[in-house]
Formats: sequence, structure tokens, C-alpha cells
Amino acid sequence: MPMRKTGRYESVIVGGEKVNAFVPFDLPPMRPALAIEDKLEHRLREAEQALVRLDLAGEMVPSLDWFIYAFVRKEAVLSSQIEGTQASLIDLLAFEAEEHPAANADIEEVTNYLDALAYARGQLAAKRGLPLSMRLLNEAHKRLMRGVRGSNKQPGEVRRSQNWIGGSRPGNAAYVPPPPDKLPELLGAFEKYIHADEKLPALVRTGLLHVQFETLHPYLDGNGRIGRLLIALLLEHWRLLKAPLLYLSLFFKRHREEYYRRLNRVRLEGDWEGWTDFFLDGIATIADEAVASARELFNLVSADRTRLLNTESASVSAIRLFEQLPRHPIVTVASTMKLIDASKPTASRAIETLTEVGILTETTGRKRDRSFAYRTYMECLRVGTDLFDRSPAGDQASNSIG
Repeated sequence: MPMRKTGRYESVIVGGEKVNAFVPFDLPPMRPALAIEDKLEHRLREAEQALVRLDLAGEMVPSLDWFIYAFVRKEAVLSSQIEGTQASLIDLLAFEAEEHPAANADIEEVTNYLDALAYARGQLAAKRGLPLSMRLLNEAHKRLMRGVRGSNKQPGEVRRSQNWIGGSRPGNAAYVPPPPDKLPELLGAFEKYIHADEKLPALVRTGLLHVQFETLHPYLDGNGRIGRLLIALLLEHWRLLKAPLLYLSLFFKRHREEYYRRLNRVRLEGDWEGWTDFFLDGIATIADEAVASARELFNLVSADRTRLLNTESASVSAIRLFEQLPRHPIVTVASTMKLIDASKPTASRAIETLTEVGILTETTGRKRDRSFAYRTYMECLRVGTDLFDRSPAGDQASNSIG
């Protein structure tokens, strides 16, 4: 690994303490330049091929919307969990199925992530929408932080005060990002690099930009989620994926300590090669897992559809409800009435038919206000999204990606 300097330190006074804030050099890495050869070249080829397979998997299924719906929610839950949100994928799906869901701070953080991603993708797809820029990320950040913890920390605005990561005070912080007065110039260079004519492969640049964003830590809160959302936007911006089917946060969740170590080694030792190897490994691993998950979900739905059609009690309303389940895997009588535009008795009979066939399972144990889940579908989808224990070290680390 070539040693290189990736920035400089500047003394700042924070909370009465003198600390050294890190000011990163602009991208791309220089002196020496990042070389994609040997092991990294092999990693890159594997990652690019895995993304092609994932794109093809999306094209080969009858409804890409199924997988966008499912995988975007999986990424939203995982990205939020890394920040300490105590909400699982099942919690989110149950919340979305309720007629009048009760307020839940953790779930609101996840739904805000979905809103932020949908807004950003909509802007990028629109003829007169915002380009991939800090203005777009600021608007996404505003939606991410709306009405949740951190909503008092300048949502949608680049910070105007010094922050720090880890530790109980600036003096024992694990990392101190650049001073706020340096951010306009640094973020200007960051944005320029997104649109620069650059010889490095787009997938490698995506990884570099993610690290640079986390190093700049431009917001008082929500940096980690926006930094991971940025990866999804870049993959589409550079046409590496046609849809947000990659839930890379699962890889970061599995390898949290390694993730933090790789970020720190870039800052301390200039080890961009180590980070790039880790990032490309994550892309290839999760893309292939997403392909397998898509295949499993598609096969499950196809088998259940055949089973339903071969059932004597199958009705048009039951079949119509079944076709809605991949996007609405938890239903009630009230939600079914809307989904298939049916009366209450018709909706009830459709649910009853799917329950008798073993596709839906009643989940409440009540006689009224019952919910029914497409449990086998949800079990396939939920892999990796259950809550994990958070150790003190993990809490400190999670602060480092904010």
C-alpha cells in the first residue's frame, strides 16, 4: 500500500478546547494517484459484473416495481439501523399497512429516508429537476430530518458550527471534521468531482465520494444516511444500475468495525486502496445476494400464484389481492377494500381464500381489526434487517457516520 497524505490539520477552538480539525485534500487521490491494477482490477471487474447481473435480474421479472419497493425499504431500514433506529423491516411494513398508524419516532426516521430517496430520484429523473449536487443533497437532508431527532440541527443546511465524532467532548473525539468556514470550498470541489471528466472507473469514484462526504461531515446530524443515499444516487447517475436495487447498508452493518477502520485509514494513512478493495467487495457481495433474493422472491410468488389458481375457491377478487401482496405484504380488510376496490364482504372473502390456501397468515390473534401477512414473502425479504445489540464501542462507531 503506497503511503500518501490525504489532508492537513487545522487548529480550532471548540467548547474551550484546542483541537486539530482534519481538512481533506480534494479528490482524486494523488501523490501517488490511485492505481486500479492487479487485485483491485479483479475486484472492480467482479463488482461491475455483479451489478450487470442485478440489472438483468430487474429486467427479467414481470414487475420491477416489486423489487424496487422491497429493496428500497430494506436499504432504508438498514441505513437507519446503523444510526441506532430501533425499527425492523417488519415494523415498517406493519406501519405502512395500518389505516391510522400511531406516531413512532423510529419508524418516522425510516419513512423520512424513503421520502428523501424518492425526492432525490424524482429530481434526477425530471427534465427540469435538480442535478446531483449539494443543493439536491440539502433538499434530501431536509426531508430526512423532518420532525425526528436532529430536526433542530439545521435540516437541509450545511453546518455553521464545528462538530466532532465520538468521545464525550472535542478533546477526546475520535475524529474532528473540517471547520465550517472551510466547507463552502471543500463542498464545491466535492460537487465538481461528481461531474468531472475523470479516468477512474465510475464505481471506484462512487466509493471515493462516499468517503469524502463522510470525512467532510457537512451536517450536524444525518451525515451517514445521506452518505449512503449518495451511493444509490451515484449508481443511477452513472447508469451502473437502472433502479435502486442494491441495499449496500447490509454490508456496512455486517462489517461495521471494518468500515470504520477503513475510513480512518484513509484519513490517517492515505489507504485509498484498502478502502476501494473493501467497497468493491461490498458491491459484489450484496449485488449477488440481491440477485439471489430477487430470484427467491419471484419463484415464491410464482409458485403461490399457481397454487392459488389451482384452488377451487379462487375468485377474481382473491387473485387481484394476491397480485397486490408483493407491494403490500401486510393487509387488513380496510386496506384490501382500497387495494382491489371492493366491498367489505368481497374483501373479507378474498382474504379468507388466501388464508385457507396458506398464503396469508393472521397475525394479531384478535377477532376484530385483524392484520394478515404474506409471511413467507416477508421472511425471505427480512434477512439481515433484524435489530442487533449495540455495544458502547458500536455506539461510538455509529456516531462516526452520523
